[in-house]
Amino acid sequence: MVLAVACLLVLLQAAVLVGLAIAWITDLVSGASQVPGATVFLVLFALGIAAILLTAARALYRGRRWARSPVITWQILLIAMSVGWLGAEPTGWAVAVLASALLVGVALLVPSVVAATSDRGHRPDDGGSPAT
Repeated sequence: MVLAVACLLVLLQAAVLVGLAIAWITDLVSGASQVPGATVFLVLFALGIAAILLTAARALYRGRRWARSPVITWQILLIAMSVGWLGAEPTGWAVAVLASALLVGVALLVPSVVAATSDRGHRPDDGGSPAT
């Protein structure tokens, strides 16, 4: 259950990144972007991180140990950014990002999730599905 909640939150984070990329693309197309090069970078970065998060969430759900590392790294970056945002100007978005990152980070460290994502219950010939 905790693993499923963590995976759903990671998927939500990926969806938010895709939404931001779409907003930045809209700015580019409409000419509202003042620095097109930086906007293109932000679009590519957001889509790249979203792809990593989608892949990692799927792997986490399948019990793959490697997926914890990129997800935890992203949560640490989100915590650092949201604390900075809260220091500059407290907003609901900053609180939501901080809460999401803390929930995912703590969920991935719960012993049952660590055990479920330790690759011990998988057969090498089944494509990664948990053993039943």
